[in-house]
Amino acid sequence: MQWHTEPALLRSNFPYNGGSPAADTHGIGKDMPEKLRKKITGFTDFLYLKRKFFMKKILLNYSLCLVLSSFLFSSHTTAQVMSNDDFKNLMTAEWQRAKVYTQEYLNTMPADKYSFKAVDSLRSFAQQMLHLATANVFLMAQATDQAPTSWASFGLEKRTSAQSRDSVMYFVNASYDYAMDAVKKSDPARWKEDKEIFGFKTTKFALMWKTFEHQTHHRGQTTIYIRELNIIPPQEKLF
Repeated sequence: MQWHTEPALLRSNFPYNGGSPAADTHGIGKDMPEKLRKKITGFTDFLYLKRKFFMKKILLNYSLCLVLSSFLFSSHTTAQVMSNDDFKNLMTAEWQRAKVYTQEYLNTMPADKYSFKAVDSLRSFAQQMLHLATANVFLMAQATDQAPTSWASFGLEKRTSAQSRDSVMYFVNASYDYAMDAVKKSDPARWKEDKEIFGFKTTKFALMWKTFEHQTHHRGQTTIYIRELNIIPPQEKLF
């Protein structure tokens, strides 16, 4: 009698019922030597498990590929590119937030303490805010090619008539309004142009953000002035 000894033929002898092929030996003749029958059964069981593992691995990799493809496709189709108007709206909103926040500082400092200095060698509270106002206009004018206001001068912070609370509030608020208007009127086509200022070279777009950083810096400096007077400064205003 001849027995099939090739794996493919041996596999056909097993009526697959969802279990291990070793559990079903009907396909192997009863007259086959027991030793040979066990070897063949073990070998076919090994092939079955190997194929089953391989198929599971293929299905797993295929599933992962589908998930990744779905994610990438979804990200690609839903990605949004900010337009020039989007950038302008974003910057304008941030300047508006900064204006409101700075006004909270101006309101917190008592009117009769605007001349207060944390240290004699530093600017007074009023001078810090007037410096902030002048820089808002000067730097934004450089970044956007807009004409500056007539009052914007770094000598403003030393002008005696500008030191009162009402005067400081006027110049500071006017400077924020100028910055927002400058952003709206700026030409996005020129944002990438280089601008040299104070010995440094940057782009006009970057200079707009550096201006914003500058006012944040000087407003932050006045926090210590307020605390030196045992007054609680305004809370952080990120939004």
